[in-house]
Amino acid sequence: MARTMLTIELPLAADVTARLAGNPEVMAFVMSPVLRLYRMDVPQRVEVGTHGKARLWWFGVIPTWTHHITVRRLDPLEICTEEHGGPVRTWRHHLTFTPLEEHRCRYTDEIETDDGWRGAPIRLFIRLMFRHRHRRWRRLARLVS
Repeated sequence: MARTMLTIELPLAADVTARLAGNPEVMAFVMSPVLRLYRMDVPQRVEVGTHGKARLWWFGVIPTWTHHITVRRLDPLEICTEEHGGPVRTWRHHLTFTPLEEHRCRYTDEIETDDGWRGAPIRLFIRLMFRHRHRRWRRLARLVS
């Protein structure tokens, strides 16, 4: 397995950020407009064992694959999922939210993927897509705070 980790600091409380991260609408917001989620089948109330799926489209115009996600751990400051779809056979996503101050936290995405022949392009995608996601998180933090 290959591991990729990206961290940012946000001007939001850690518990608030964790609650937002567990919301399917927020997930769609931070991925857009690079990836759009269509036919999203994810319950509004997410808990351990929750399974969801959505059809991904590049920039809202190029259909790709159906992405599947299952919540494996859901703590007040941590979310762990197992995901797969398209070229991604294994995707373990671990989100942690570390309090820094009352209204400030460190948000870390740690992703484990297969390290086969597809590993290098998938890790490049992760780095690029998650940098975009983190920019969107900063924008969301400005809107929320």
